[in-house]
Amino acid sequence: MASKATRERVNPDKIDTTPVRRPEWIKVRAPNGETYGWLKELMQRKELHTVCEEANCPNMGECWGSGTATFLVLGDICTRRCGFCDVKRGVPLPLDEEEPERVAQAVKTMELKHAVITSVDRDDDILGGARIFARIIRRIHEETPGCSVEVLIPDFRADPEALRLIMAERPEILNHNVETVARLYRRVQPQDHHEWSQYVLTSAKQLHPEGLTKSGIMVGLGESWEELEETMRELRSWKVDILTIGQYLQPSRQHLPIARYYTLEEFQRLKEYGYSIGFRWVESAPLVRSSYHAAEQVRELSSGRNFKG
Repeated sequence: MASKATRERVNPDKIDTTPVRRPEWIKVRAPNGETYGWLKELMQRKELHTVCEEANCPNMGECWGSGTATFLVLGDICTRRCGFCDVKRGVPLPLDEEEPERVAQAVKTMELKHAVITSVDRDDDILGGARIFARIIRRIHEETPGCSVEVLIPDFRADPEALRLIMAERPEILNHNVETVARLYRRVQPQDHHEWSQYVLTSAKQLHPEGLTKSGIMVGLGESWEELEETMRELRSWKVDILTIGQYLQPSRQHLPIARYYTLEEFQRLKEYGYSIGFRWVESAPLVRSSYHAAEQVRELSSGRNFKG
């Protein structure tokens, strides 16, 4: 793990805010089509949110067109203020105790084989909303036997009881993103702590050794190549199985600027390095996000095969 001195060595006054031209290989497909319209109507009817819409995910057109979506639970207002995220911030409404049932019924209606559940941060709740996460996993498993569940969770401020509640329901994939290298935590996600992420990922594997753990990194925020490799090695030392690496795209001028765009060749190098140090699956490309190809990951890895595409 990087030392405290290393993590805090950042001078915001030296950050270059000059706009960087987007390269031609980053092309986002606009969402459209019959399946997209059906999914959007279903979410509205069941009063559900998706992180696809709230975070303006660049893969929404591709994923929704194939009938998959990532549910955003615990409301759509976050209690933290990360510099990269486009989800609304402020004071959220009380937790919705009926949400687990609505999510489970939506998964059943969609006939999903793999459901991805994520959330805003809910620091206003004593357990950060972990009770709702646990009930959602349980209800999906009950209503749709054979549907695997991936939860992309906050750090819950490293609360042992919050994580225990979730892992007791045996999600097939426990995902928690470190987002960036340790040195940039204070600038990129000032209310998060690197040590909290370490606790979540290492403890999840200890609580459910047969389950898969997963994490993600954004590139283009000012990290060095050496820091990226160090972070990847660190995640492997925490027994993380799956790694996603994608290009940071600035949602608006009010968000953190893009330091630079990585090339396709660099993403390929990162993928190859990830496999060389022992990750069981690596997704590395400009538009990769946490739930990209999630269904393929759990299907291949649960069968005991390692994928190196």
